[in-house]
Amino acid sequence: MEQDGSTIDDRTATPAGHGGAGLEQAADTARRVAARLGEAIVGRDEVIDLVVIAWLAGGHVLLEDFPGSGKTMLARALGASLDADGSPFSAFRRVQFTPDLLPSDITGVSVFDPEHGRFEFVPGPVFAHVLLADEINRTSPKVQSALLEAMAERQVTVDNVTHPLDPLFLVVATQNPLGLAGTFPLPAPQLDRFLFKIRMEPIAREAELEVVASYRQRLHPGPSTLPRITPGELLAARDAVEREVCFAPELRSCLVDLARATRTDARVAQGLSTRSLVQAVPALQARAMRRGRDFVSTDDLAALAGPLFAHRIVLAPGVADPAPVVADALAGPLEATTRATLHRG
Repeated sequence: MEQDGSTIDDRTATPAGHGGAGLEQAADTARRVAARLGEAIVGRDEVIDLVVIAWLAGGHVLLEDFPGSGKTMLARALGASLDADGSPFSAFRRVQFTPDLLPSDITGVSVFDPEHGRFEFVPGPVFAHVLLADEINRTSPKVQSALLEAMAERQVTVDNVTHPLDPLFLVVATQNPLGLAGTFPLPAPQLDRFLFKIRMEPIAREAELEVVASYRQRLHPGPSTLPRITPGELLAARDAVEREVCFAPELRSCLVDLARATRTDARVAQGLSTRSLVQAVPALQARAMRRGRDFVSTDDLAALAGPLFAHRIVLAPGVADPAPVVADALAGPLEATTRATLHRG
């Protein structure tokens, strides 16, 4: 695969015994998903790239911005990119989070069947490949927490019976910025289950003009001519990325040192968890594949550190912005990793 500049030398990073066919197919799968999303969303190339990386890495995504920025349309397009014909799970389901929502509205409920004299489980919307949790912070923490088991273990337990979800289960949650009327902060354990938190900044002027000019077509879009992907193709892409994209020991050390730096920072009340480091590995591998490499570089870590980690730290009172905290914590480990890998060759 084509490689860009990096401090991790590809001669030492390429896994022995692996060819490029699996990664080529994974790259093609990712390109097809990105093309479907780009057809539906204008001016959001960076956001699309992060969402595709998250799906390849098996991680959930939290999108934040004010209403009307395209968050819901992006999630719908992601679900529509999957060909789930013949699957027992829906390709896409949506839950509109409201103050009166109940946990059973998400997970499902047991209903008594008088004809057979027993309770039957009626699956909720989590039994889908892609679940859109729309305006997740407009409901109570109790309902928000109903997603925790599904997001963490891809299963739900109702009436002491555990029901497995699909291996591709992905939550795309949208939230409005805190401070708007009727919003509740997400609990820290749930935030830690999101691989990325992505803030959807205003799009460029030219892109916004295009959206306004084509609003009629976007209100009533016809069927896409772009091919969808199958669940098998996505699972194969995940497997190829995991097996064939090398993650050097120096980068593992960099991740651990980054986390330890956040835990000793006076601006941080609670630093990064070990879970966040484990979840970061497949995301970094997926980004490397998307950039045409079969090895993770320091560039990948620098690019993904913000969406990967900023939402996972609890700031001390009086500290408002986690971005400089993450940047400062990463600076030292990143410099040490760069020096070590430059001297290694």
